[in-house]
Amino acid sequence: MSYLGVDIGTTGCKAVVFDRTGQVLSQSYCEYQTISPKQGWFELNSHNILISCKKVIAQAGGQTKNTDPVAAIGISSQGEAFTLLDKNDKYLCNAMVSFDTRSQAQVEEFCRSFGSQKLYQITGHSAHTLFSLFKLLWIKQNYPKLFDNIRRFFCFGDLLTYELTGQSVISYNLAARTMLFDINHLCWSQEILYAIGIDKTILPKLAPSGYCVGELKSNIADELGLAKNVTVATGGHDQSCGALGVGVIGPGTAAYSIGTVECLTPAFKECILNKSMQASNLATYPYIVENLYTTVAFNMTGGNLLRWYRNNFGQYEIQLAQKTGKDSYDLLLKDIPNKPTSIMVLPHFTSTGTPYFNPSPAGAIIGLNLNTSKEQVIKAILEGLTYEIRLNLELLKKAGIDITSIRAFGGGAKSSAWMQIKTDILNVPITSLAVTEAGCLGAAMLAGKSCGEITSLADYSKLWVKPIRVYEPSAKNVEQYKERFEIYSKLYDTIAPLNEMIKKLK
Repeated sequence: MSYLGVDIGTTGCKAVVFDRTGQVLSQSYCEYQTISPKQGWFELNSHNILISCKKVIAQAGGQTKNTDPVAAIGISSQGEAFTLLDKNDKYLCNAMVSFDTRSQAQVEEFCRSFGSQKLYQITGHSAHTLFSLFKLLWIKQNYPKLFDNIRRFFCFGDLLTYELTGQSVISYNLAARTMLFDINHLCWSQEILYAIGIDKTILPKLAPSGYCVGELKSNIADELGLAKNVTVATGGHDQSCGALGVGVIGPGTAAYSIGTVECLTPAFKECILNKSMQASNLATYPYIVENLYTTVAFNMTGGNLLRWYRNNFGQYEIQLAQKTGKDSYDLLLKDIPNKPTSIMVLPHFTSTGTPYFNPSPAGAIIGLNLNTSKEQVIKAILEGLTYEIRLNLELLKKAGIDITSIRAFGGGAKSSAWMQIKTDILNVPITSLAVTEAGCLGAAMLAGKSCGEITSLADYSKLWVKPIRVYEPSAKNVEQYKERFEIYSKLYDTIAPLNEMIKKLK
C-alpha cells in the first residue's frame, strides 16, 4: 500500500509515490506556462493544469502499480488562484495566480466600504491583490456577464479533487487563502459573500485536511491506470503541506522554504489576531494538523535574486558549468568570504511579502566601493535575503509566536554555505532534510490519514521525515550579524521615499 502526493505549483506540477515508511517509490513532473497578456497580469489555463496533473499521477502511479499500488491521493496546491465554471462545467476564464496585481483598485475600494479591520478579524488575512476575493471583484466590475454565469468556484486543489471524484470539497486550510472564509467559525463568511454578490452554493463544501472525499470515478481510474477504490483526500495550501512534510507538527518549529520565494511557516495553538500580527500583515488560519493554526512570513524575492545575478553577471560560471558539468550556483558560491560582509542588499526586486505588502518596491545594494569583490556581492545577496527573513522572525516573536528551531527545504537548502549564513543571521538551529519534495510528502501523509492507515500525523512525521544535518549558529558571526541587522532593519523606511520619487521618473 502506497500513497501519492500531488503538488500543483505555478510553473509545474509533480506527483510522488511514497511507501508506508515514507520512502520515495516513483515520481513525475510536468511543466506548464504562465500566461501574461498585460503588465501585471499572470494567468494559468486551468484545463491544461488538469491535463498535466493527471499525466503526472498516471506516470508516478503506473510505476508502482504492480509492486506497491497507490491506495490514496493527497493534494498540495498553490493558494489564492481559482477556476470558475459555468452551469455546464465549462471554463469561464483563465485562473489568475497569486502575483497577478490587476485588482489593486478593488483592494482599496473594498477595504473602504467593508472595513479592513473587520475583514482581518473574519479572515485572518490582510487585504492584498494576491487573494481571490479581490480578483473576483475585478471580474465582477470588468466582466459582469461572466461573473453572473459563475456556478462553481475552485482553487486548484479542489478543482483536481472534483475532476478525480466528482465531489466539490475544499480543506479549511486552503479555503482560508481565498479571503472568503471565516477562520473563527470554520465556514464561508456569509457577510463577505453578500458584500461581493456571491452565492454560497457555488463554493465547495468545507472539511479538515486529511478528510476522505471519495473514490476515483470509474472513467478517471481507467484513464489514470489506477484501481477504482483509490481514495482522494483533502490536502491544503502548498506552504502548509510543505511544513508538514518537513516535520512541523507543533509549536516552536517552523518550515523554511528556500526557493524562488522564501517563506517561514510555523504552527501554533491559538488563533492569534492581535495588533502586532495585523500591523505586520501576518495571516492566521487553520493549519493542516488539527487544532493548530499557521501563518506565512515571506519575501517574494528569494532564489530568483541569485538567478538574476547569475544570468546578468555570472557568464563565466555559466560557461564553466557547461564545460565541467558542475552546478553554476555552486561555482558562484565557491569562493565567497567566510566572514560577514559590510554590504547591504535590500532584496525587494519584486513585490514584497510580509510585513510591507508593497506591490511595487525597488531593491538596493548599498556599501559598494572600488575594493568590493564579486564574491562579496554574491554573499551580500544571500545575507540580504536572510536579513529579510530575520525581520519577519522578530515580528512573529513580537506577536507571540516564538520559533526555536527551523527545518529547511527547497533548492537553497542544498547549499551548506548558504545554510550556515542563514543560521548565523537568524541565530536559530536549522535542520536540513532528506526529503526534496516536502509538499508531496505532506500531501501523501494526509492521503494516508484519510484512509485510516495513518492515525497520528505526529508519529508518522517522526518516521517519514529524515533529518540530514543540523546547522548551529557561530557565536562570533551571530554578534557581527546582529550589528549589521540593526542597520538593515532601517533600510526599507529610509529608501522607500526615494523609491517613490524614482517611480515617477519618465
